[in-house]
Amino acid sequence: MTENTFYRWDGDRLILSCHLQPKASKDEISGLHGESVKIRITAPPIEGRANAQLVKFLAKTFGVSKTAVTIISGELGRQKRVAIDRPTRLPDSVPIERD
Repeated sequence: MTENTFYRWDGDRLILSCHLQPKASKDEISGLHGESVKIRITAPPIEGRANAQLVKFLAKTFGVSKTAVTIISGELGRQKRVAIDRPTRLPDSVPIERD
């Protein structure tokens, strides 16, 4: 297995390092950005809208409810750490392997 720095598993919980790009043309995972996964979000970075859209997008992408997605750190910046409880699917756009 290759060493990946943008994610780690904590039991059934996936911890992702994210680089957020708000005000994008569409919501998508656009690959890696350094030691983070780059996520483009259509919402603007005001009044928590980008964070809310990020949670909604990750919940849909990983097949979980919005309550299963938690922003652990970086709520006010572009660099965030996000926890996803028991993801039911993993996106093809980034190389995430289960332990």
